[in-house]
Amino acid sequence: MNRQTRLGQHFLHSASIAKEIVSEARITRNDTVFELGTGLGILTPLLCKKAGRVISIDADRNLISAATTAMSGIKNLVLVAGDGLKSTDPFTIFVSNLPYSKSRDIMEWLALRSFSHGVVMVQKEFADKLMADISGRRAVSIITNYAFEMRHISNVDRNNFSPPPRVDSVILYLKKKNTMTRNQIQTINRIFSYRRKTIRNIFRQFDRDSDMDGRLDDMTGDEIVHLADEILR
Repeated sequence: MNRQTRLGQHFLHSASIAKEIVSEARITRNDTVFELGTGLGILTPLLCKKAGRVISIDADRNLISAATTAMSGIKNLVLVAGDGLKSTDPFTIFVSNLPYSKSRDIMEWLALRSFSHGVVMVQKEFADKLMADISGRRAVSIITNYAFEMRHISNVDRNNFSPPPRVDSVILYLKKKNTMTRNQIQTINRIFSYRRKTIRNIFRQFDRDSDMDGRLDDMTGDEIVHLADEILR
């Protein structure tokens, strides 16, 4: 197993898909773009041509070192080696080929952030979870659908990556709808750990009383968020 595979790194090598992502991001010179996962830099120069400023972060210091050398002439680019989820830099547009193992963490982090919109590429199985009907919903799907209006852009075959992952991917457009709090997200995650219980019994897990009947599967996503808010009061 090579280092890239061990780290879960699958690099997009399709120029046409890279251009599609940047086009769908609808970037202007007034925008600051936050790119999570610089990778081999296939998206970064295209983003810089459109944006006023691009902040590109990768956890792999070797990739950032290579990008710094390759893109030293790009003046509106800031390259950072580190954990992008610890960044507090403001931005208006988010663009990322999400690392599969971090997809849930990143979507929760985005729910906390204030920005306009984003374009992300995710594993197809993860996209299916986000778009699932009531019976297949997870906490992350409730959080994501409350925080964003989501639109499917296109499917991406696994052979557009090097090395190819075992699964296909999906490009999604995210328009920020609601900015959430960390307490809301933590409470929704905990609520879903009790999803087979009645609403009344879920409240008891938080040392709260409720006369509500029914179960989570009887509720809309917004109602589940409001349930979390009621528990937090």
